[in-house]
Amino acid sequence: MHPVIESVTLDIEKRSHKSRSRYLELVKNYKDISPNRDSMSCSNLAHTYAACGKQNSNQTQKPMIGIISAYNDMLSAHAPFANYPEILKQHALNLDLHVQVAAGVPAMCDGITQGEPGMELSLFSRDTIALSTAVGLSHNVFDGAICMGTCDKIVPGLLIGALRFGHLPTIFVPGGPMHSGISNADKAEKRKEFSAGKIDRIELLAIEQSAYHSPGTCTFYGTANTNQLIAEAMGFQLAGAAFTPSNSPLRNQLTMHSLNALKNLITKKIGLGEMLDVKNWVNGIVALLASGGSTNLVIHLIAMAQAGGYKITLEDFAKLSSAVPLICSVYPNGSADVNEFHQAGGIAKMLEELVNAKMLHEDVETVMGQGMESFLKSPSIVQDSLIWEKTPPPAPNPKIITSCKSPFKTNGGIRFIKGDIASGIIKVSALKNENAIISAKAKVFTDQIEVVRSFRDGEFIEDTLIVLLGQSPKHNGMPELHKLSSPIGVLRDQGLNIALVTDGRMSGASGSFPAMIHAVSQNENLYRIKNGDQLTLDLAAETLSFDGNMSEFEQRIPREIQQTNIGLGRELFDLFRDKVSSPETGASIFHDNL
Repeated sequence: MHPVIESVTLDIEKRSHKSRSRYLELVKNYKDISPNRDSMSCSNLAHTYAACGKQNSNQTQKPMIGIISAYNDMLSAHAPFANYPEILKQHALNLDLHVQVAAGVPAMCDGITQGEPGMELSLFSRDTIALSTAVGLSHNVFDGAICMGTCDKIVPGLLIGALRFGHLPTIFVPGGPMHSGISNADKAEKRKEFSAGKIDRIELLAIEQSAYHSPGTCTFYGTANTNQLIAEAMGFQLAGAAFTPSNSPLRNQLTMHSLNALKNLITKKIGLGEMLDVKNWVNGIVALLASGGSTNLVIHLIAMAQAGGYKITLEDFAKLSSAVPLICSVYPNGSADVNEFHQAGGIAKMLEELVNAKMLHEDVETVMGQGMESFLKSPSIVQDSLIWEKTPPPAPNPKIITSCKSPFKTNGGIRFIKGDIASGIIKVSALKNENAIISAKAKVFTDQIEVVRSFRDGEFIEDTLIVLLGQSPKHNGMPELHKLSSPIGVLRDQGLNIALVTDGRMSGASGSFPAMIHAVSQNENLYRIKNGDQLTLDLAAETLSFDGNMSEFEQRIPREIQQTNIGLGRELFDLFRDKVSSPETGASIFHDNL
């Protein structure tokens, strides 16, 4: 095992000894008393099966599987789930299992709410999904669970909720990507042309609709697809399930086989909480870094691990990022989309390269059994049977997936910024110069709409560090700020050296320009910045500094951020804003009681 991987694993294990021990005791307690169908009253039991139509006495003796589904057809990635319950129920007859949908969980589309007030509920939807998952599984009649989810906050929310039922054998089932439309690079270029006034809204809409055009996940490597890659790297969904197309016969076979795998976990009595130990979590972080995945997963992995009794820190990410090379080039870190990545060998090929470099723990429990060997193979249908085997990629391409010996970058593509002003992270995997130094005057905003307005009014005429404040979880739910991507891209194309510093998020589509995100203020210093202050963002030194008299700077009264948080239901989430933790600890409302 690579010494840094081993060291970080031991650090997490030691740091988490008490919390993990408490968690495993909780799992053990409920493993002994769950499910409780045999001890329920006849009235309770009748209610359990009432929706199933004709019943018989044998029905209650079959292992019972509860589905938690994030189905809706507002999310293209979740529309395929409409038929999954019926597919699974029919297959359950062959396996002598009983399947029921236990609950639906909310699932919003960030693609719809980007730049809109509803985006302020996006991060909070993760913990809402966790709560909804807990409600669905609270009936305590299940021998196992299936979680159906794909996108941004949905998979992390489902996993947080499911881990609190860690005694239950559980498997995750995704929906797969849509087929490729217009290239992501062309789409990004047209967005910049629109921001620059070169094309009109009708032309841009036609371009966008050719990019987002059918059921399945969006094809760029954003948070949704990063979720899927990590789910396989950690072993809580079937190998090859992430990027198998949503409308293929292989997809249906994988969906059905998830039930076979779950039955095997039930037979072996392997609960989700026991299965995902420290080595699975470290594998997930390594896969995130090696693939150049979404910065959102830095927040989510911390919160998800916390639900399973593990304490992961930003320092763990930083140490691993210094050792794990970037070996995947997928948009926005390259030109390929996830379908091309899949054709080039995909997750199996990436994991094989990491195993060869001793960067993954192979001795882990997964939904496919002990060890990582199954995840280095690809699924296919042979004579109507689903098999996994090591086969050459359909379209191998070293410009998409390379080896750890000749990586695209020697680090994991995420830098961890520190200094007297603030700490935060920056995605450098897509930057032309990952060691850039941006020294410029600050221009301070408290609303992304103000930034766009200043751009349209031609106010950016020199190198600038845009400082966008009031975007933290406690201020307004920490929305993603992709509305800024195109205007900043236009400014950089004009030759201006522009960077962003914000306490908000930019997630998986960030990285085309220097953006220090998830900023956490040191002694409120972030909020002391004024227009015209000279700041330096040094990516090589990983620092943000004030180029002036620091003593005088610290005497300033911190800026107060006024937020209304009223309208479109945002007022209902005041209790979340009052309770939520820092991004450094997962931006979670559960941090105090896990």
